[in-house]
Amino acid sequence: MTDRLMLLDTASLYFRAFYGVPDRVKAPDGSSVNAVRGLLDIVAKLVTLYRPTQIIACWDDDWRPQWRVDLIPSYKAHRVIEVVPGAPDVEEVPDPLQQQIPLIREALGVIGIPIIGAAEHEADDVIGTLATCATLPVDIVTGDRDLFQLVDDARDVRVIYTARGMSNLETVTDDTILTRYGVLPSQYADFATMRGDASDGLPGVSGVGEKSAAALLQAHGDLQGIRLAAASGQLSAAMSARFAAASDYLDVAPAVVRVVTDLEIVAPGTPVRALDPAQADPANLLAERWNLGSSMTRALGALASVG
Repeated sequence: MTDRLMLLDTASLYFRAFYGVPDRVKAPDGSSVNAVRGLLDIVAKLVTLYRPTQIIACWDDDWRPQWRVDLIPSYKAHRVIEVVPGAPDVEEVPDPLQQQIPLIREALGVIGIPIIGAAEHEADDVIGTLATCATLPVDIVTGDRDLFQLVDDARDVRVIYTARGMSNLETVTDDTILTRYGVLPSQYADFATMRGDASDGLPGVSGVGEKSAAALLQAHGDLQGIRLAAASGQLSAAMSARFAAASDYLDVAPAVVRVVTDLEIVAPGTPVRALDPAQADPANLLAERWNLGSSMTRALGALASVG
């Protein structure tokens, strides 16, 4: 079996689990556990399908880092429900999900999946750093297109894309991105900067959509080349005017859109392995206490099958 590292965009997956698993089965105290059960089922499916030899759950220690907000104040602003001076902004998360997050962390811990976050950075940045530093092939599991910028066939870094559901997973490679968007993964961050993303509060360049962004990148290579072409009159007057109007945004947006790849973090290097009875006891006790039932059983069984 070829060694592979699997990096989980954990919040992306537990949000998917929360909205995808009916909230019918409760813990004995009546608490919701659908996100926990759903995430364990997701882990079981991923391990069964892709057979990773290492798994890391990457965590949003700061889902809206201040340094990104300082550059673009609208960044994820529509998701903020509370601002606490001196503390990270509070994200809009349904209460039944928010209450499950500590249990999600505990469940990942008892099945042997390490959690890694980084102060003042998002899970995307942790993923970017670990994927860039990895010495083995990498699968990034996410529903976030921003991480397409990390795809690299030469290094065998691919994205397992979950946006179409866990029953319709897509393996994203260089060819996938080139075919779908007309750009290379190395151009994707510039492409996304110009296109913008309302879900992240990024306005993009007005009047520049996916097709025109791709055409510009094909002609000029990168965003810097496009801006130079606009300033030197190589683009149409209308297009040059659009880039001139977006100049302040384009000065700062690339730093917001590009994931960080040089954080001072080290992957634990913990291999996937079958839990011995002494290790499995905490997992089984947690499952019994919170009524995680067959979801915990499936996750443990999948991990044991590659251990």
